Amino acid sequence: MLLQSTWFFLWGLLWAVFFITDGFDFGIGTLYPFMGKSEQDKRMMINAMGPLWDGNQVWLLTAGGVTFAAFPLVYAVMFSALYTPLMLILFALILRGVSFEFRGKVEHPAWRRLWDACIFIGSVTPALLFGVAFANIFQGLPLDQKYMFQGNLLTLLNPYGLLGGILFVLFFLVHGALWLAIRTGEGLHARAVRTANVLWVPLVLAAVIFLIYSAAATALYDNYLARPYLFGVILVAVAGLLGIKIFLVRNAFFKAWVASALAIAGATFFGIVGLFPQMLVSSLDADYSLTALNASSSPLTLKIMLAVVLLFIPVVLVYQVWAYHLFHTKLAREDLELEGAY
Repeated sequence: MLLQSTWFFLWGLLWAVFFITDGFDFGIGTLYPFMGKSEQDKRMMINAMGPLWDGNQVWLLTAGGVTFAAFPLVYAVMFSALYTPLMLILFALILRGVSFEFRGKVEHPAWRRLWDACIFIGSVTPALLFGVAFANIFQGLPLDQKYMFQGNLLTLLNPYGLLGGILFVLFFLVHGALWLAIRTGEGLHARAVRTANVLWVPLVLAAVIFLIYSAAATALYDNYLARPYLFGVILVAVAGLLGIKIFLVRNAFFKAWVASALAIAGATFFGIVGLFPQMLVSSLDADYSLTALNASSSPLTLKIMLAVVLLFIPVVLVYQVWAYHLFHTKLAREDLELEGAY
């Protein structure tokens, strides 16, 4: 039980880290056609995430790998039930990566407009669909006794799922605007600050509605009501949301970004803690649900994996902290002339 619980927590943590790191990339890409007023602005936005975006996606591979190795049955059912949205996410991520590299290969306005559109599509699609997927996991999927998904893409596009998608998009938009406020100057910096302030209001409204709707659409609050101290997880998300606004007012943009990361982590763990020990809830019959106990690998596998994770994850974290420290300074026009610039 302890091993399975530990891996359940690590599973949720890795998804939270992915949403925090790659979330601002999704946000910047979604803001790209609206804030990029000139070619210089667009290149500034791309280069603000340029040295980090591909490294951030390592956490997606890690989260997927942990799901496969620690909870293979969950992995199999998840990638079957959510096959369409996950494939759309995969194609969008590929499209976004290609767009960064290709848009500067030809000096022609039509060529750049094509890849600019691809950057937007490749950013907003994963942001929306990750939210839809996780909201449906929180709500429950129509799984039968053989763990077969009795539905289609439209089944996932229900009101609660779409609300989850909108919430994720808003989280990432604010997160991305704050990163632009940190890394850019002049007009783009001012627009990023203004955008973060404006979007903070709908983000808070969407978060409040999602919390209320979750009480009606899911059983997430059962764990919270049984153990009231768990409401501290929700307070973490609330503190993060309030911290964004407080630090924006003080022009402390990096602290506002950290507060945004805290809010994203709190929002992710709101669902993870509410699910425990279930991982894939069946909306057809509770007996058909997959849990951390009935879907995990053998204890020996979990022990070996835990040793590997405890050894290598700190190394990856140290590397990423160093990378973020290295690229935390504001971009200048001269940086766009460097050989490695997008």
